[in-house]
Amino acid sequence: MTRGPASQQQVKSSTVPPTVLVVEDDPLLREALSSLFRSVGMRAQLFGSAPELLNGQLPDGPSCLVLDIRLPEVSGLEFQTQLGNAGIHLPIIFMTGHGDIPMSVRAMKAGAVDFLTKPFRDQDILDAVNGALDRDRQRRERDRALSELQTLVRNLTPRERQVMAFVATGLMNKQIAGELQLSEITVKIHRGRLMKKMGARTLADLVRMASALGISAPNK
Repeated sequence: MTRGPASQQQVKSSTVPPTVLVVEDDPLLREALSSLFRSVGMRAQLFGSAPELLNGQLPDGPSCLVLDIRLPEVSGLEFQTQLGNAGIHLPIIFMTGHGDIPMSVRAMKAGAVDFLTKPFRDQDILDAVNGALDRDRQRRERDRALSELQTLVRNLTPRERQVMAFVATGLMNKQIAGELQLSEITVKIHRGRLMKKMGARTLADLVRMASALGISAPNK
């Protein structure tokens, strides 16, 4: 790891300090990375192997994983697969001193955000980490928004859910009434109630919510 001219670039501000998980079997590099990340306001959690990380607790706030591709017990690529299978979606930055094109292609196809060959400049790893943390913040925001929608939709009656599904396909009240064998005014009432419960100000809002929730009209 070599020093770059802008290695003291500050991490973007956040109410929760971001955490960089470092899995690297070289203790000197682990400590060097920890010092670098802490110098720009990040927290660092250090591990000598993949199993060590799995035995710990993952951070609650924005985080990413800096992962050596060649590790004892479980390789970085194997660990990437294990995390995916476990539903753990940490953005991963791979490090390697023996990188080649097939490994980097496999890592990137599996979702890695970057692939750095040792030795790398401090600024290279900081840029990669900042990009990974931004990605994790966006994922967490999407997950939070989806969780809120799932809570709201549970308050809908079965009929309101049906109306929401048909509204999402672009059907008018009269058409929905025909599909559900209801009066048009009844559909209008259900539609008004479900929009209020979902906090949808416009039809477009409701359509986006239905799409995010995977709600669609039943097949005929």
